[in-house]
Amino acid sequence: MAVTTLETSAPEEAPFRRALVLGNPISGRGKGAGVATEVAEGLRRMGVPTELHLTRGRGDARYHLRCTDPETDLVVSVGGDGTLSEVLSGIMDPDVPVGVIPMGTANCLGQALGLPRDVHRALEVFRSNKTRRLDVARVNDSLSFLVTGVGLDGMAVREVERRRRGPITKLDYARAVLRCWFGYHPPRLEVELDGETLPDRYGLVLVANTTNYGGILRLAQDTRLDDGLWEVYLFPTGSRRELVSSVARGMFGTLPAGAVQLRRAKQIRIRSDEPVPFQVDGDFRGETPVEIEVSTTQYNLIVP
Repeated sequence: MAVTTLETSAPEEAPFRRALVLGNPISGRGKGAGVATEVAEGLRRMGVPTELHLTRGRGDARYHLRCTDPETDLVVSVGGDGTLSEVLSGIMDPDVPVGVIPMGTANCLGQALGLPRDVHRALEVFRSNKTRRLDVARVNDSLSFLVTGVGLDGMAVREVERRRRGPITKLDYARAVLRCWFGYHPPRLEVELDGETLPDRYGLVLVANTTNYGGILRLAQDTRLDDGLWEVYLFPTGSRRELVSSVARGMFGTLPAGAVQLRRAKQIRIRSDEPVPFQVDGDFRGETPVEIEVSTTQYNLIVP
């Protein structure tokens, strides 16, 4: 009588020792809490002990990361670019891989890297643990990994935050731009790049480390997220005509184009005679002067 031997495979080893999932519950129009819970449950099914923390307000994710178990070797951000900014500024060890499920309004980085919003696909990406290095910059007292804008976009973001009463949409930003459009006067910005003061003045300056802005404008496609340099887009006048033309070129082509100039630098200083609002990664951060310096510290993002 033949005896059949059943081969049993060893249980799959968990891809991480411990994970922390940080979720913004109001992101994704209120779906953030459910998505974060689903991610945590999926990681536990992989055999990864996982803590789930739903943020309670601005700064909470950053604070919670200071108390994270030192065994944690995966941090997952479920929310928008603001949530990810808090994760990057709060994480104690920049070598710890960071997974992202983009649930915000613009999700600029998610679009640039092709990060999935579907939980099942995201979990498979996390399991593979393929990482990519990401430059960040210090902007006055803030951390940036996307875009700092000085000029009309800073004015619009300030207007959004003045009126914000809960989750925001792209329509909120569009309305804010229209409110700022009437009575708008272009600023005159002095720009210094790596110690060189440019001879001209500019009406709008974008300092970016991404290939798109606001999920609308396509920026330089040869941008590298880890080269230690950020792209500086210089709008000579910032006039209404120039801005409308540039937005059209950025939507149907890429910037720089037309009058818009592109430079690259590690240190950027922007000054003006009159105070000019600026935004950092979609949050209003104050008025000029602005000092931007690309950090020597890079972070690890899990990518497809």
